[in-house]
Amino acid sequence: MDTESWKFLRSVCLLSFLLGSCFLYQSLHVAIAAQEQDTQPFVTFQVNASNGAGRLIPDTLFGIFFEEINHAGAGGLWAELVSNRGFEAGGQNTPSNIWPWSIVGDQSSIYVATDRSSCFERNKIALRMDVICDSNGCPSGGVGVYNPGYWGMNIEEGKKYKVAFYVRSTGDIDLSVSLTSSNGSMTLASEKIIASASDVSKWTKKEVLLEAQGKDHGARLQLTTTKKGSIWIDQVSAMPVDTYKGHGFRNDLYQMMVDMKPRFIRFPGGCFVEGEWLSNAFRWKETVGPWEERPGHFGDVWKYWTDDGLGHFEFFQLAEDIGAAPIWVFNNGISHNDEVETASIMPFVQEALDGIEFARGDANSTWGSVRAAMGRQEPFELKYVAIGNEDCGKTYYRGNYIVFYDAIKKAYPDIKIISNCDGSSTPLDHPADYYDFHIYTSASSLFSMYHQFDGTSRKGPKAFVSEYAVTGKDAGTGSLLAALAEAAFLIGLEKNSDIVEMASYAPLFVNTNDRRWNPDAIVFNSSHLYGTPSYWVQRFFAESSGSTLLSSELKGNSSSLVASAISWKNSSQDYIRIKAVNFGATSVNLKVLVTGLDPNVMKVSGSKRTVLTSTNVMDENSFTQPEKVVPQESLLEMSEEDLTVVLPPHSFSSFDLLKESAKIRKPVSDSSSSFQKTSAV
Repeated sequence: MDTESWKFLRSVCLLSFLLGSCFLYQSLHVAIAAQEQDTQPFVTFQVNASNGAGRLIPDTLFGIFFEEINHAGAGGLWAELVSNRGFEAGGQNTPSNIWPWSIVGDQSSIYVATDRSSCFERNKIALRMDVICDSNGCPSGGVGVYNPGYWGMNIEEGKKYKVAFYVRSTGDIDLSVSLTSSNGSMTLASEKIIASASDVSKWTKKEVLLEAQGKDHGARLQLTTTKKGSIWIDQVSAMPVDTYKGHGFRNDLYQMMVDMKPRFIRFPGGCFVEGEWLSNAFRWKETVGPWEERPGHFGDVWKYWTDDGLGHFEFFQLAEDIGAAPIWVFNNGISHNDEVETASIMPFVQEALDGIEFARGDANSTWGSVRAAMGRQEPFELKYVAIGNEDCGKTYYRGNYIVFYDAIKKAYPDIKIISNCDGSSTPLDHPADYYDFHIYTSASSLFSMYHQFDGTSRKGPKAFVSEYAVTGKDAGTGSLLAALAEAAFLIGLEKNSDIVEMASYAPLFVNTNDRRWNPDAIVFNSSHLYGTPSYWVQRFFAESSGSTLLSSELKGNSSSLVASAISWKNSSQDYIRIKAVNFGATSVNLKVLVTGLDPNVMKVSGSKRTVLTSTNVMDENSFTQPEKVVPQESLLEMSEEDLTVVLPPHSFSSFDLLKESAKIRKPVSDSSSSFQKTSAV
């Protein structure tokens, strides 16, 4: 054999060996994969989609709860950039602390103090600046004061910001209004206000529009001058021009709420409504009218000052903007530490009635006219109110509640009233349309509460699960583990939606600079934000409210599984949505059997799956990894004859199965099965 023939033969042998090895590897790989699939638990999920076999889910089932906690509003959703804009946060005695305001200059060039000379009767504190230097002796940039906002103002290049404030002086003024970098070294935008002494001898409102020529996520607002003399300033505001519809809401945070498609919004608290003491409770009448005239208050539960720019009116406007029913929670004469006796409760009852009139009253009514003066002639739609928050165990709650209930029902018989007392296990001893249910617990405990309302009486008031979350070590600052337990709990609420008509997670927002509570749904700072896994779980239920709950059952070893099925539609297509939580550490094969439909109705083409999972059950999102744990969407790949899917360990999955026609089968009664047999129409 010559050399060339030998080389050819050797090449053929080598190629045959490689091909054989490859074939052997693939065969072994397929065999191992098949063996692994065979060892995975196999569970059947039966769904009855027969016409008439389902039950409508209330339109109101899933919503949101907004509380002023963690600087959710002040320094968050409410887009006001100035903190302590009226200098009232330091108290009504003078001199007082002006924090977070600070001085530009030093004691040789400027003296700053508060006094009680403001033109606003409910906000008497104003800031006085005595400028000691003049144009020859002042620093080149001038002296004055600056405000860093809430841990820095987010100023973006090309965007416009409206600055408004009140000023008076004993002489002429030449004042620079500037947005600068965090240390004041770079000017991002600036305008001058020049006025004669006669023009500013009395309090005068000044406004400027600043267009940023640079950006800084930690910027500040400065008011400076090089002109000697005394200047008083008060009620300083800086707002981005591009808030949602000009209504004052920060766009990115607003959009995160809208994407949840909430059917209601409960506000403004929570413990924020109660206060540690009644003297610091949220009082709605102090939060309406022109923003300059709102006194603000110190929320002593969550330990920070709010100027109350986000007030009673703005909450109703927010509800309307996001398309959610407002649920107003008001104080019932009870705080964490003091209570009003029932014999003396009528002034609080009248305050609640006035608050309802503000929302619903005619524009000529006493409080409806206040709303109209704020630019809103038409009433807001208010159908739900809650009498207090978590006060059921307090001495005077039941007595106070009855007085509120009777007065509200007499004046507004259509309004639905929510009691603080839990009626899920024991019937209430007082009238109510809804009762409140709050639960904060561990992941394993909340997962097991999937059955919480299975045995609840269907008679009497409906349940409102207005606060729920996994807390403690299982939650971290927003873990996948917490989210999975919450998903299972929500599926349980969905299945019990004949008694549970509303549910909302808490808290909704946290400014990462002021974490008063862990975890939260949406985390933000001045410029960035992300949703925790708990936020994304709520997005899975966005289509549930108003849809049809289908009868379903899991069969097999399903102790770590929870699942439900709904029928829902968008503007053009109908779907069956299967939602399943795998709380266990191993994958599960889920075989979906849908009865009651014509075989040609279900179409895999156009169907999709969405999965929330991660490599570690304690994984969280963060500013550096905002999408570490987010839903992953893909087309559903399986045959129409065998609807079998794999549920990854520690996962929440959703399968939207496309229905192409309305060929529905009618059920035939069969008392021996929880599912109904079908016959063709």
